[in-house]
This record gives sequence, C-alpha cells and structure tokens, in this order.
Amino acid sequence: MQVKTLLAGAAIAAAFAIPLQAYAEQAGGTMRVYHRGTPPSGSIHEEATSSTVMPYMSVFNNLVMYDQAVAKNSLDSIVPDLATDWSWDESKTKLTFKLRSGVKWHDGKPFTAKDVQCTWDMLQGKTKARMRKNPRKSWYWNLDKVTADSDTQATFHMKQPQPALLALLASGYSPVYPCHVSPKKMRTNPIGTGPFKFVALKQNESIKFVKNEDYWKEGRPYLDAIDWTIIKSRSTRILAFVADEFDLTFTADVSVPLLKDVKEQAPNAVCHKVTTNVSTNLIVNRDAPPFDNEQVRKAMAIAMDRSAFIKILSNGENQLGGAMLPPPSGGWGMPAEVLAKAPGYGEPDEDVAKAQAMMKAAGYGPDNRLAVKVSTRNIAIYRDPAVILLDQLKAIYIDAELEVIESSNWHATVARKDYQVGLNLTGVGVDDPDVVFFENYACGSQRNYTGYCSQEMMELFKKQSSMTDQDARRKLVWEIDSRLQGDVARPMIDHRVGATCAQPRVQGLTVMVNSSYNGWRFEDIWLKK
Repeated sequence: MQVKTLLAGAAIAAAFAIPLQAYAEQAGGTMRVYHRGTPPSGSIHEEATSSTVMPYMSVFNNLVMYDQAVAKNSLDSIVPDLATDWSWDESKTKLTFKLRSGVKWHDGKPFTAKDVQCTWDMLQGKTKARMRKNPRKSWYWNLDKVTADSDTQATFHMKQPQPALLALLASGYSPVYPCHVSPKKMRTNPIGTGPFKFVALKQNESIKFVKNEDYWKEGRPYLDAIDWTIIKSRSTRILAFVADEFDLTFTADVSVPLLKDVKEQAPNAVCHKVTTNVSTNLIVNRDAPPFDNEQVRKAMAIAMDRSAFIKILSNGENQLGGAMLPPPSGGWGMPAEVLAKAPGYGEPDEDVAKAQAMMKAAGYGPDNRLAVKVSTRNIAIYRDPAVILLDQLKAIYIDAELEVIESSNWHATVARKDYQVGLNLTGVGVDDPDVVFFENYACGSQRNYTGYCSQEMMELFKKQSSMTDQDARRKLVWEIDSRLQGDVARPMIDHRVGATCAQPRVQGLTVMVNSSYNGWRFEDIWLKK
C-alpha cells in the first residue's frame, strides 16, 4: 500500500517557505458575522445550503480537509484532519485512514473509527437511526461499506476505482458525526470534535458558538467565540457591515454591483470577489403537465438570454457555463468553443424564434398563452434573477407569476417536486464531476429536482468516475456536460461571482474560488487588536 503522506509534507514545507509575519497571531475576542436567514437545521449532512455549512462547519472535523489557506480546492490541497494519513490498496478500491487517538467529542466521549463507520452507514441508510433528509447519499453510490478495523483505523471499500473519493471526503459537507448522538439532536444541538461548540440558536435572531477549550489541535482556535446575527434584508445587513457592526459578511453575499457601494462607504474593507461555484439555473417539474412535453421544456431553455442575465446581475462578470464551473477557476468546465455548440448558447434572437416555433407546435401562441408559477427561494440572489426570467418568458407566450418560498423550506419544497417551474441556485460542494453529476442528474438522487433520468448517462457518469487519466476524463466530462444541456436536464443560466467582505482586523481568512462550502473551519482566524 502506498501511503499518501506527501501532501501533508508539502503543506508543511510550504508553510516554512512563507516569510514570517510582522505580527504574531493574537488569541481572544468574538468575531461578529451576519447571516442571511435562519438555517434549516444545524445538521450539515441533512442540508444542502451554505446557510448551514458556513456557521456549523466550525463545530466539526472531517477525516481530511481542504487546506484552509489555499484558495483553489484540488486533490493537491487536501491535508490531514481526524485522519493522520491515508493509503489506497493495489486495486484502488480500498482507501484506509489512520486516525488520531485522544480526540474527544464536545460532550467528552472519545472519537474512534466506529464514529466514521456510523457516519457513512447512516448516509447509506444502513442504520436504525435515520436522517430526515439525505441530500448527498448519491455521492456514495460507489461505496460498498466502511469498516472500523480498530479504534484508530477505518477503511472505505469501493465497488470500482474512484480517484475523486478523497476530494468528496475533504468537503465541508463531509464531517464525521458521533455514533452516540441521534440525528434529531444533531439538527438542534450538534455535537462535534471541532474548534467551536454550538451554544444556541434563536429563530430569526442569532446563532452562537464558543471556543472548544479541549480542542485536539494545540493552540487553536484563536477566537473565544463567534456570534452570528440573522438579518433577512440584504441592504440592511450590508449597511450594518459598512457601519462596522460586523467583522465578516455572509459568503458571497455582496453582489458585484453592491461591491462598488461597499468599497466607497468602507474603503478599508477587505473584499474577496471570487467565482463561487454556485450556478443560477432553471428547474422544470417534468411530471407536471404541460412540462412533461419536451418541446415546452426546450423552448424555455433556449429562449433565455443568458448574456442579459449576466449583464444585469453582475455588470457582466458572472460566467457562462454548463453544469461544471468554467475555467480558469473550474477544473472541469467546457471551454468556450465546446459550450457554444450547446442549445441556448447561440444568438438570442435566433434562439427565441426557435423557441416560439416549439411553443406553437405544443399548442401555445399569442392568443393562447401559458400561465405558470415560477417558484424561488426568498433570498435576494434568487429573487433578482427570477424577475428577469419572468420577463424573458413573455417572449415565448408564457405569463409567469412569481411564487416566493421561505428560505428554510426551499430545498424541501423542490425535493418533493412541489413546484411547476423554479429559478434555482445550485451550489457545488466540490469542484468534481462525481459531485455534480451524481448529486444533480443521477436517477433517484434527492437533489435531482427535475426528475431527469437517463440510464445511458448513468453509465457515462460511472465511466468518467473510474478514470485515472484526468485529461481523458476531462474530455469525457465535456461530452457529458454538453449532452446534459441538450437534454434540458437543468438548464444553466450563469455561474455566479460574488464577494465576501471582512474588516481589516480579521486575519487568516482565505476565500475559496471554486466552492463556497469548504473554507469555514475558522480555527485559523484571529482578530488584530
């Protein structure tokens, strides 16, 4: 077995290569962060939103994690966490982790390999204790079982080789849960091994965390506490940040147009404008007539003027792309010449004319318009593009009414397909096709909100997953992505660019450029006094 400890060594070497700071890290203080709304729960494994991950990631540890000081997540930036090292067997179907000893859960009980086994047994639905929601069960389609070989060793047994498994396990969406705590309790009072302990949540008011004084990583965290204040109005919360009432904004909450205002009013603020790996997309309930008609779905997909969305929402900075985040931030997205051949990415006027013909063939037209509800989440970054969508659909004889769904109910609503048409944002936990394809397009996945299902595509998903030649894999991924756009599986509008802003006293923060879900451990953050 070849032990993969080189990455950890490289990280240490890189640390020594960085010049010493002019000032040392300072312990103490409470970091104040604003939140856009009450999280649906505190259980990361049961939710599919940064509203849960950003505040609660600090409660937990993973087996491995993305280096919190490296902006672009990749296999090369994965470092040890609860695992000290890891190795694949010769068949590349067994991944074994050596675990830390002496680690304790926040309630004082010891962490062992049994907790690792229990976590992934629960994700696979093998345990008596069941999660209410399981949005990432599809991530582990290839996992046969996890064994606790001893208290300090766990092995993942795969059905076929899957090089990206390590990338999935490094996500902020992949914490280890305690065997002895029920899923119900994890939703309301989560217990972890991480640098901060959950204290309390007050609906629509606040979430509070305090330092874990018994954290296994010596010298961490630096902060004494993190206080989150829930403010639903984006303008109100951004004004509060500008007035220095907060140290940090919610992730990517500052849109490109708003960033100019923030910098004018708070010129010392440090704002990180990045691609977020969150796409704006159209979801259509294929089971609800008339959207069971492929021509209606295709007409809606090709009629959207994506360039208009991008210009209005981001002053032209959001990016065109398919399912995968486009380069250079994304490692797997279609290049421009491939994307241009996909339906809906041609000349807007020509595409609208094609869409009108499709709608007429389906029985609609100027004198027989289709009335629909377009549902979206009650957050500004959802509502804003939804308004544009309503206006554009008029050109193809669709009169749409906006239906706003409470933020904490949005994912449950679309998961049970309680909608006709939706303006959705899809956040990608890991910039890898194994996440995007199996989570959003695989038959039976809870996050496959449109109900798209193709056995032929499922075989291609599995084929690319097992490939070790990453260049060859990338070309197959482009082919798959292009076909998904042609199948109108989940039509993409754009890939968002947004800013996360901090006061200059916030030190040690790195904002990821290809995921909004993996950089919020907060153990290395400190406040300059």
